[in-house]
Amino acid sequence: MKRLIVFVTLAALAVWGSDPLTRIDSWGLTPLVAAQQTAVWAPKPERLPAYTPPQRPHITLSELKAKHKGRQDWRELLVHDGYLQAEYISSAPGAVVSRRFHPDTRTWWVVVEGEMRVEIEGQEPFTATQGSLVQVPKQTLYSMTTTGTQPSLRFHVNVADAKTAFLRDGQPQPAASPGVNWLPLLLNRTPARYEDGNRPHINLPEAAKAPKYTGGQFVRDTRVNSAIIYGYEKDLPPLDPKDRGHYHPDSPEFWLVLTGQIRYALENQDVFIADAGDVAYVPASTWHLARFYGPGPSARLAIVRFIGNTAVVER
Repeated sequence: MKRLIVFVTLAALAVWGSDPLTRIDSWGLTPLVAAQQTAVWAPKPERLPAYTPPQRPHITLSELKAKHKGRQDWRELLVHDGYLQAEYISSAPGAVVSRRFHPDTRTWWVVVEGEMRVEIEGQEPFTATQGSLVQVPKQTLYSMTTTGTQPSLRFHVNVADAKTAFLRDGQPQPAASPGVNWLPLLLNRTPARYEDGNRPHINLPEAAKAPKYTGGQFVRDTRVNSAIIYGYEKDLPPLDPKDRGHYHPDSPEFWLVLTGQIRYALENQDVFIADAGDVAYVPASTWHLARFYGPGPSARLAIVRFIGNTAVVER
């Protein structure tokens, strides 16, 4: 009989030590010295949580491009599960995202194609290019402009139904939104700091030039946790077809493939290979195993609901 072991980690495990007590956390390849492996009776629903629209196990970037062919400005909602919201947003050259902030939530995005000039309150302006990851804390003003001759395409994430406040300094009233009235009011705010390892900008191609780069934390927040997981299939243990990976009792997980390819084995789904720009999603309490795939480097951005998210594994 297999043991069920519950341990605290930040996301999917990609690399394991030879000794079960020295397993490695692939979010930063740091020994899990504080984790206590405990044999438990772990809850597993008899009926798996359903994939409710817009969530799907695998959404390819190629199908989204085909759907919006001929358009430079478009957006597609990919995740809206009651916890988090993620969408692809394409903007034509010269398009401007006016100055705004989110009163109670942190927002972030990944530039998948094109480039944009980003301004964040308290930071020097910078240009985010393909492979750039950008985040803005709550109550912090930001704006962006698509630069260059090609549209920009970004994968944008926030808490589900997060609110946005727009400045009135010469800006017109925002466009009408169903069920929302725009009121000209005053709001007290304190721009949040970048702390706990959060940074305004990471460019993956530049970061990956570091020797033995494995990724690391990108967003650490009380409401969500996200990290880059980077590596090579050749450095992983041999694939065990019987390995179901792990599941999170109370948190869904979804991923954006940043570069290369990732192999996904999700409970009750056919195994699939996801390419750069693809999005994969798994509900809570659902077995899943993600692995680097192919000869070159692979990276994914993993996103879960909690800091120190609990994972249940079979060993």
